[in-house]
Amino acid sequence: MLTQPFADSIAAAEEIIKSAPHIRTEQDLAEGYDYLAGSIRAAIQMSWAFERDFPFFVQSTGPYTKMGLDNPDTLYWHANLRPDADYVVTGTRGTTRDLSFQVLNGNYSPTEVPGGETAFDDRSIDIAADGSYELTLGPGPGGRNHIQLAADSTMLAVREVFGDWANEKAGTVRISRADTVGSAPPAITSDLMAKRYEVAGKMLVSRLKTFLAFPEWFYLNLPVNTMTEPRRTPGGLSTQFSSVGHYDLTDDQVMILTVPKSDAPYHGFQLGSMWYLSLDYINHQTSLNADQADVDPDGMIRLVISERDPGLINWIERTGHDRAYLQFRWQRLSREMQPEDGPTVELVSFDELPDRLPYYKESRITPQDWKARIAGRQAAVAERMLG
Repeated sequence: MLTQPFADSIAAAEEIIKSAPHIRTEQDLAEGYDYLAGSIRAAIQMSWAFERDFPFFVQSTGPYTKMGLDNPDTLYWHANLRPDADYVVTGTRGTTRDLSFQVLNGNYSPTEVPGGETAFDDRSIDIAADGSYELTLGPGPGGRNHIQLAADSTMLAVREVFGDWANEKAGTVRISRADTVGSAPPAITSDLMAKRYEVAGKMLVSRLKTFLAFPEWFYLNLPVNTMTEPRRTPGGLSTQFSSVGHYDLTDDQVMILTVPKSDAPYHGFQLGSMWYLSLDYINHQTSLNADQADVDPDGMIRLVISERDPGLINWIERTGHDRAYLQFRWQRLSREMQPEDGPTVELVSFDELPDRLPYYKESRITPQDWKARIAGRQAAVAERMLG
């Protein structure tokens, strides 16, 4: 059977899921099988999108193809490249909070992160008054709107980041190879299809192994129920800092994260499951950015992570996860982040909340307003997915 290598890879991937060391509960395992389904979809999509001579942008991750602690506020796109070819990227700048580009050298694997020396945001390129722009990529020397490709360049990644989900609009982006515009790729063959199924299987297994290993490098070696000071995000993202950690809480415990409202154009927080994926951010408030969060009169944002509903506007829902990853991001920075820009962590009992939050009464929200808040998330994500 032509598809047998892919079928074999699915079986191998299921074993990876079933044997994951963090599984404790039926929920953990069920979410693993859901992750497997999304990864199968993504592997097929990625393999069929591997086109370097007639490239196009494909969504790298989304609500149903999650990987790598995806940011709920971000649209992720990528296109594959040949390092010795010339490409043209055209687009329009939307009204989102950040638009960044990154040329990757190599691929993510269980042992390494791909190099990303060429990473920049739209402040580094010329954009016309109508919001349109053009970038070129190729082996020739670089310039303001030209990216010189290294000998091992493999991919162009584009990230567009929202602050206000309901009102900001995404831009557009398109890529073409300069010497193939106006022509067409060869007709597909059975050999090509066999190769793509085989590659999809390899991508599937590698994807699962990689992002189960990734947290060991950056999260699980940290003391539990703590967060790091802000630090540059690994992987070459030159204008992004992160603060990370992981929690292990009982249902009677609450984690309070207190952080100054940042002057960064984008500042967001999220929870991630032990599968290293964002939690359900559509139907639950498992993430908040600085635009969405309630800011206390003293300029601080206080996030309350708990299983039980505290009736507070900045409640971060655990959704049954007694363990999870913690992640702050600051993006489009124009200065170095300092320790005092980062979060402080406090563990309290659920009943202590009124006494431990200085603006507890002002932070209360009614069940009706909370339901409207979730409805707003659902509508905004649906609209965003439709472009």
